[in-house]
Amino acid sequence: MTKNYYFIGIGGIGMSALARYFNLCGATVYGYDRTASELTKTLENEGMHIHYVDSVNEIPSEIKNNIQDTIIVITPAIPKDNAEYNYFLEHGYTILKRAKVLGLICEDKKTIAIAGTHGKTSTTTFTTYIMNSSARGTNAFLGGISKNFKSNFVFDGKSEYITVEADEFDRSFHNLYPSTAIITAMDADHLDIYGTHEAVIESFYKFACQIKPQGSLIHKIGLNFEPIKDELKKNGVKMYSYALQDTSADFYMKSIKIENNAFVLCLHTPNGDIDNLHFGLPGKTNVENFVAASAAALINGVTADELRNASATLQGVVRRFDVHVHTPKIIYIDDYAHHPAELQACFESIREMYQGKKLTGIFQPHLYTRTRDFAQEFAQSLSLLDELILLDIYPARELPIPGVTSEIIFNNVTCKHKEMCKKEQLLEVLQNKDLEVVLTVGAGDIDRYVQPISDLLQKKGNE
Repeated sequence: MTKNYYFIGIGGIGMSALARYFNLCGATVYGYDRTASELTKTLENEGMHIHYVDSVNEIPSEIKNNIQDTIIVITPAIPKDNAEYNYFLEHGYTILKRAKVLGLICEDKKTIAIAGTHGKTSTTTFTTYIMNSSARGTNAFLGGISKNFKSNFVFDGKSEYITVEADEFDRSFHNLYPSTAIITAMDADHLDIYGTHEAVIESFYKFACQIKPQGSLIHKIGLNFEPIKDELKKNGVKMYSYALQDTSADFYMKSIKIENNAFVLCLHTPNGDIDNLHFGLPGKTNVENFVAASAAALINGVTADELRNASATLQGVVRRFDVHVHTPKIIYIDDYAHHPAELQACFESIREMYQGKKLTGIFQPHLYTRTRDFAQEFAQSLSLLDELILLDIYPARELPIPGVTSEIIFNNVTCKHKEMCKKEQLLEVLQNKDLEVVLTVGAGDIDRYVQPISDLLQKKGNE
């Protein structure tokens, strides 16, 4: 193995998982990120060397003096004017994209890859926990922090399996050749990369066609794979569909009951029903993702009893329908939803759970291009709220686009109560509101306000 790994953007969820892998394997791991976070602090505590100023002077001498024994790992989000990136380019270092590195790690493993424009992080984490709780075991690279593992990386040195989140952004998932693939959704997204919804679908088709011969494709019912069905069949790939309760699917929930604030489920499979599955996570979206994860685990040899044991102790993912405050007066939930379809599914799940309560949503749009491409769809989803607090766009990797602001969403939102707000003023705005169910949603830096909001709402809820 290469001696040194240097990550530009080490604080990213996918990058940090790879950094943890190489650190655990005995390599020396260095990295740069624009801002410190709880995650980067954790990486430093694990022994990694991280700095937060983009400067050639910050690159350690161990890296400058060992070009041949160092691999530079980057994400597509790194700006082309990054000083350290350009230094490595000019000095002939081996530079690999994150997705390429993940693909190389997965080459000699039985890979379970979960793709989809939404739902993939929860489904990947559920699959990992079920597999890891069984005799099969699995290594895993997750797109979020698992509450069970308290990490986005799971190491199992004995298992031949590896479970990974397969990211469609920048066509990253084309570096993977899984034995089992799940596809949860193929909605229009990342149109700055793909241009059209048709191109997004074509990219998912290419991913599906990379499933290894005699492998399995598990897809949400209703997704159209007819155009590639013959190619998959030619490679001996078995196709399975899943759904929440659609009885035409191969895997679905035959019954969903609620007992003691938790779901009690009966899962229908092609090999018979598995009953008495206790599942403590809220929302039917989570249940549907659990169906997909269960299908992948069962196909790969997990037993019904192992599935039952795992379902009862599954805790979910940080920032995925994450309940932070639950008092008789106020409930506060945080979620990563950042696409119109995700927002709609999240709101509908909350409505179902907390019927008759006022729903206040705080939304931070993510990316100028996504805001531009889906402004009307965002407005439709956000109109499902009783009250909207809309923040400015989080730019991430992008430069501003003239005329593209949160206002192009705001102007078309039809809910009765709505307001624009600077994130720095958010706590003051919330302090003066009559609140029942509060939801923060977005993929930007809104997560940095979760703890202060929790503290404020816990206090208000106990008044």
